[in-house]
Amino acid sequence: MRDRITGMDLPAIRHRLSRPVDIGPLIVLRVAFGLMMFIGAARFMARGWIRELYVLPRFHFTYAGFDWVRPLPEAGLWLVFIGLALLSLFIALGLAYRLSMAGFFVLFTYIELLDKTYYLNHYYFVSVLSFLLIFLPLNGRYALDNRLGLARERAFVPAWMVWAVRAQLGLVYFFAGLAKINPDWMFRAQPLTIWLHARTGTPLIGRLFDYNWAAYAMSWAGMLFDLTIPFWLSWRRTRLPAYLVVVVFHSLTGLLFNIGMFPWIMIACTLVFFDWRLPAPMGETAGQSTPRGRRLAWLYPGLVAAFLGVQMLLPLRHWLYPGNVNWTEEGGRFAWRVMLVEKTGQATFFVRDPATGREQIVLPGDYLTDLQEKQMSFQPDMIAQFARFVARQHGDAEVRAEVYVSWNGRASRLLLDPDVNLAEVPLDLRPDSWIIRSYDDK
Repeated sequence: MRDRITGMDLPAIRHRLSRPVDIGPLIVLRVAFGLMMFIGAARFMARGWIRELYVLPRFHFTYAGFDWVRPLPEAGLWLVFIGLALLSLFIALGLAYRLSMAGFFVLFTYIELLDKTYYLNHYYFVSVLSFLLIFLPLNGRYALDNRLGLARERAFVPAWMVWAVRAQLGLVYFFAGLAKINPDWMFRAQPLTIWLHARTGTPLIGRLFDYNWAAYAMSWAGMLFDLTIPFWLSWRRTRLPAYLVVVVFHSLTGLLFNIGMFPWIMIACTLVFFDWRLPAPMGETAGQSTPRGRRLAWLYPGLVAAFLGVQMLLPLRHWLYPGNVNWTEEGGRFAWRVMLVEKTGQATFFVRDPATGREQIVLPGDYLTDLQEKQMSFQPDMIAQFARFVARQHGDAEVRAEVYVSWNGRASRLLLDPDVNLAEVPLDLRPDSWIIRSYDDK
């Protein structure tokens, strides 16, 4: 029976998604994810970033709707990160797995909501993936939960569970590639031209970065890699060479660019595309792993499908806003828009007392850290947030800003209307009328 609209054989698709497959890919993912998260938490603590990023700043840029999320005292933040490290080990070992993964998701997402200055696509990926994994039985094999009687041992799971994780990873790559289909990336090789010219001292390959063709070659290769790698990894015949390309690609980007744990997280998590086969427990066969209770058999896959549907729509929401998202930043977060722009901004704020008419200049550096000031200087929503903060510091005064931004080698241009009182503009999901949406495209 085929669907009249799509022409797809729905019963065949249901059968393929519900058929039992080896749980091995999920077990490998659990161990890889847990170990990578432990390294990440330990690295964060060792580098002193708890104090630098969350304790010292006088002001934090919160997300819309999450203004109530505030940093704990320093001791409390240390406990959060120690908790993240311990929960990561529990996940890797399969100890109290669902509770550990749920706790990890809550603590990790809490940290990410404290300040959008530090937003990174791979931090968002970790939150999204950890939420998805709460509902999958990654403690079905080689887990302490099996030894302790907290979870039954199982060799097989419905295929949709494995493909749900693969789909989430595939969406990250695909939308990252889709975002690269733009004139700057394809026909100006920007921002890679800027970045590679600054890395000509790289051993062995640095000399190549003096040539413009190298930036063009890497731009197109990166776009094609992101767009197609989920499909090569999904096809058994090309899976191994595709994974080797994943390792080379992410190792190279990790070497050239300061992007933290992202390359290594992706190398570890894409292991889920392999059909790992683990020895089955004594007496278990593939037919015994299907979900119990036929009435609820499609509840979980239905919810997971809805979750993945949201993940497919979020990266497209920037089309609801006028102008170029790389300039306006509206709809740019949570969309896997990876390494698309090189931006610098200069923001000067003018505070006016409406009663006396007296005006004074406020420098962001008086209140923000260097990193906060850098990120705020070209992101309109953060500029408006800071303007409200400045207004409160000066008795609810009027606050205007002159913000000049340069992106991907263009000359600096005004980003915002300098005559608008930013302390009164709404901070919501509607397009911001005070953004100057035209820019120099030369």
